[in-house]
Amino acid sequence: MLMIAFDRVYVLPLPSDHRFPMAKYELIPQQLLYEGIIQPEQLFAPKRCQLDDVLLAHDRSYTTRMLNLELSDRDMRKIGFPLTQTLIDREFVIAGGTVQCSEYALLHGASLNIAGGTHHAYRDRGEGFCLLNDVAVAASVLLHRGAVGQILVVDLDVHQGQGTAKIFEEDSRVFTFSMHGENNYPLHKERSDLDVELEDGTTGDEYLFLLADHLPKLLERIKPDIVFYISGVDVLSTDRYGKLKLSLEECYRRDESVFALMKFHHIPIVTVMGGGYSRELRLIVDAHVNTFRAAMAFYG
Repeated sequence: MLMIAFDRVYVLPLPSDHRFPMAKYELIPQQLLYEGIIQPEQLFAPKRCQLDDVLLAHDRSYTTRMLNLELSDRDMRKIGFPLTQTLIDREFVIAGGTVQCSEYALLHGASLNIAGGTHHAYRDRGEGFCLLNDVAVAASVLLHRGAVGQILVVDLDVHQGQGTAKIFEEDSRVFTFSMHGENNYPLHKERSDLDVELEDGTTGDEYLFLLADHLPKLLERIKPDIVFYISGVDVLSTDRYGKLKLSLEECYRRDESVFALMKFHHIPIVTVMGGGYSRELRLIVDAHVNTFRAAMAFYG
């Protein structure tokens, strides 16, 4: 059974200027259930991530200051959220959800987190609305347990996951692959194991061609035991910050191609949501729901 992590801590109140992009976390499961794409028993409330697991990917000093609400104003300006206990709780639960999703994926072939993809967080600092790097934590947990030997991160959010790239830059067990906007955030990009930088205005046809050219070759070369897929929908032409030109259907085809490849090669896949900032909340939710539609087509 395809298992999906969701908990209302994802949608705890934040200041009004942050509520719009956060609302999707509550609306996605509602829409999935309303359309009958999933059943209630497929949803699970994730546990808070254990501190020892977090410390496999994050610096102890940084994590301690976070837990004690001692991050500086300068730290929080880079992150973009005000520092609150609810925000810290949210980050730990999201990371815990991705860890649990990785366990379910190894058992059932696939799982999804209705949150996550906090790929801008570094080992020793947060950036870009990310305090903990949930994929880095989950990947580190699996390696620490000896559950897998080789991991592939497929980051298709429009922004480079510079935190993930930096955390694993010297770890050959984790291969980081990122397709992202060349002129988009972050201004300073790290070096992933493979970066495909996209020009402003890249069309859906161009995007899908590049993905189809690179991803199958990576699977043959890396032979991962598990894939973490960051399925940001900020690649849409309607996105306020994305600068790319994918339609809703092309974004669905992107997800479909990723799941089809993993299913064909029998590679477990963990999917996290990543970003999405279209002006209409309906479009953000529909694009994310499409990711679940595509997953259910192969793993339902």
